[in-house]
Amino acid sequence: MRVVSLVPSLTEAVARTVPGALVGATDWCTHPAGLDVVRVGGTKNPKTDRILSLAPDLVIANEEENRAPDLDALRAAGAEVLVTEVRTVPQAFTELDRTLTACGAPSRPLWLDEAEAAWTGPPALERRATAVVPIWRRPWMVLGRDTFAGDVLARLGVDHLYAAHSERYPRIPVDELRAARPDVVVLPDEPYRFTADDGPEAFPGLPCALVDGRYLTWYGPSLAEAPRVLAAALRAALR
Repeated sequence: MRVVSLVPSLTEAVARTVPGALVGATDWCTHPAGLDVVRVGGTKNPKTDRILSLAPDLVIANEEENRAPDLDALRAAGAEVLVTEVRTVPQAFTELDRTLTACGAPSRPLWLDEAEAAWTGPPALERRATAVVPIWRRPWMVLGRDTFAGDVLARLGVDHLYAAHSERYPRIPVDELRAARPDVVVLPDEPYRFTADDGPEAFPGLPCALVDGRYLTWYGPSLAEAPRVLAAALRAALR
C-alpha cells in the first residue's frame, strides 16, 4: 500500500499504525518527528503532479483542510482519494478507524482505543467556563459554529461564546472579544502562532491560556493526551 497524506493529523496516525505505508505528506506534517517521505507542498496548495508521480494507491484528505479543486484534479488523473469529515470528537474516532483500515491496518490500533477511553467520563474541569478562542489576528478570527476544536473544549467543560455564530470562523473585532468578558481566552499556537508576547497583551485583565494547537485541533494519536494537557493549561489560567 502506497499512501499520500494531505492532513497532518492523519499523517501521524498512519505513520504510527501502518509503518512504511506513507510515501508522501505535506510540508506541515511535522509528526512523527523524523518522518522520511516525499513532501508534496501545503494542505491548501499541494503539488498534484508530485503526488501523482508517487503512484499512490490512496490519497487521504479532509473536507476542511484541503481544497475540493485539488482533490478533483487528483481524481481526474486517476488517483483514489479518501476524504474525511471531522467536526466532533466521536467523529474523529470513526474517521480514524475508517482511514486506517483503508490504509491497510490489519486491526484497530491500541492507541486509538486508549485515545477513545481518554474522552470518556465527565468534563475535566470542575466547573464550566466560558471562552473566546482566537485562531488568527490581523484580522481577528475566532472559533464559531460546528468545529472540532469547539467540541474538544465543550467536552472539557469550556463553552466558547461564538459556538452559535452563523459562520464557522467569524471575524470579530478585538474590542467585541474583550467586551464579551469570557472566563478565559484560549490562544493556540496554530494556525496563528500565538505566544506569550503575541496575543495576551490584546486582552488586558482577562485570563489567557496558551495551548499547543496539536492537542486542540489534531485528531490522531495526540487525542490520548489532549484531555490532560488542555485541562492543565485551562486550570492554570482560571486560577
